[in-house]
Amino acid sequence: MKKKSLLFKISIASLAVIIILTSVCALYLGDYYRASEDAVSAFAVQNDPQVRTLDDGSLFFEPASQSENSSAFIFYPGGKVEHTAYIPLMKAISAQGVPCILVKMPFHLAVFDMDAAMDYRDEFSQIQNWYAGGHSLGGAMAASCLSKHDDLFGGLVLLGAYSASDLSQTDLQVLSVYGTEDSVMNREKYSEYRSNLPDSFQELVIEGGCHSYFGMYGAQEGDGFPSVSNEEQIKLTADAIVSMIQK
Repeated sequence: MKKKSLLFKISIASLAVIIILTSVCALYLGDYYRASEDAVSAFAVQNDPQVRTLDDGSLFFEPASQSENSSAFIFYPGGKVEHTAYIPLMKAISAQGVPCILVKMPFHLAVFDMDAAMDYRDEFSQIQNWYAGGHSLGGAMAASCLSKHDDLFGGLVLLGAYSASDLSQTDLQVLSVYGTEDSVMNREKYSEYRSNLPDSFQELVIEGGCHSYFGMYGAQEGDGFPSVSNEEQIKLTADAIVSMIQK
């Protein structure tokens, strides 16, 4: 009887731990930055691209007129940020002739599908040159993906992010963009991991820019105070990305 009582208590305790852990995970995964719908809807560009939803919930932005070099850009959202917050950035890029795929990540975390960029190559076989990148955690996960498949991509874009994967010996073009008021990105880690990038990597520092202004999802906890508008930071970033891709 004592053994049965002990086993019963252990079972109850184990079940309680499982319930608590499940609840904590549910709370964590359910707490994320949502897109500022009014701001996203108000963002306008010339040559507005067509947008369609793919089978996995990701969004494909098709330019009204495509550039001649048949290149496309795949984008990973920041950690715990709703992917639709980056619609303005994708529209600003695709309006200049570059098709974009905005990936919808499981639980809003790119760590759960870091090789997502590989899923679209067969679906869009007409595209010859592929570029990928992301914001914050999304940028780090895109870098991880390209470190294993660098021969299949032309370049990487890091927005408020750094690469923990060694890309220094690859032929990838790399563009790194961050704002002077970004208080979320770890500057020590950014400096430490610069050596993981090819010597030819490009860096754009947006004066007055912050961490959250690559998307439109409001202020991010711990971020600095920007002195540029959300729209201006997005447009500067889009121009730099298009310039790299269309070289």
